[in-house]
Amino acid sequence: QVQLVESGGGLVQAGGSLRLSCAASGGTFSSYAMGWFRQAPGTEREFVAGISWSGYRTYNVDTVKGRFTISRDNAKNTVYLQMNSLKPEDTAVYYCAARAAFSYTTNREAWNYWGQGTQVTVSS
Repeated sequence: QVQLVESGGGLVQAGGSLRLSCAASGGTFSSYAMGWFRQAPGTEREFVAGISWSGYRTYNVDTVKGRFTISRDNAKNTVYLQMNSLKPEDTAVYYCAARAAFSYTTNREAWNYWGQGTQVTVSS
């Protein structure tokens, strides 16, 4: 059983930056693809970024390309989401997810473990 704990959320002005972290325990971290999802009020949870278990492959959805970067440190059992040039529409609860597979998928039903979420609020 893998436990995921996110941190780093908060309130930031538009144009600012935040770095989210997700610490994993209870499993072999390097055997899991990792991802970040987000959910704004009244919307479905959506895929934001993913990274393969080696860190070699990454993917960002179009709405965050050029602004968000996902990375991982397998020695620290941690995945990160660096968020730059934040916009009010990025406001959401951000969730870390783990998948017992080589790589990521945008299908949230295919992810095995979830964190509790961290709130990101971007003011205009």
